[in-house]
Amino acid sequence: MSTSVLDTVNYRAGEIILYPGVPGPKDQLYRVRSGLVRLQSVDEEGNALTLRFVRPGEFFGEEVLSGTERSYFAEAATDTRIDTLSPGLLSPEETQQLTVHLVMALAQTYKTIQRLTGQRLKNRIAAALLELSQTPAAFKEPSGRMGVRATHDEIASAVGSVRETVTKVIGELSREGYIRSGYGKLMLQDVEGLEDLAQQAA
Repeated sequence: MSTSVLDTVNYRAGEIILYPGVPGPKDQLYRVRSGLVRLQSVDEEGNALTLRFVRPGEFFGEEVLSGTERSYFAEAATDTRIDTLSPGLLSPEETQQLTVHLVMALAQTYKTIQRLTGQRLKNRIAAALLELSQTPAAFKEPSGRMGVRATHDEIASAVGSVRETVTKVIGELSREGYIRSGYGKLMLQDVEGLEDLAQQAA
């Protein structure tokens, strides 16, 4: 085990790992060992916006490096195993991994902004489903068809909308044969079609 790892902690799906605020003396840098972490902001009316997903091998809690205020919640999107790391004990290899991660996270932020400002909701939902299919939230049916475990609330958070509107669009995608909706999960019936939708601008 790396000397920078102080502890490894398990979280159940839905548990909050970090809250907004200024990092305290006990805060550390975090790396996902298994599972999936959702970083999201919540406004005064309770509307959530997913900023990004943190996959295995990726980091979060980087604000501990600068002492800047944390503006998001970190939530376990699935059952998750997290390494807490001491920033001062990072090896050169881990420092390089963290740097690459920060660059990729920034690129993902740019992409998210472009989608929110330049795509219709239907296209953003298609893109979000495809993104989730590349994370631990994905699963395969015995037939080999891909699915993702996500509620309509979680999809709404990922695309910057509200559950009621997302439910209507998911119904539309289901009727058109792109997906099949189930309790807490969505099956991707037409991946190529979803990819086409995800690429379309408003």
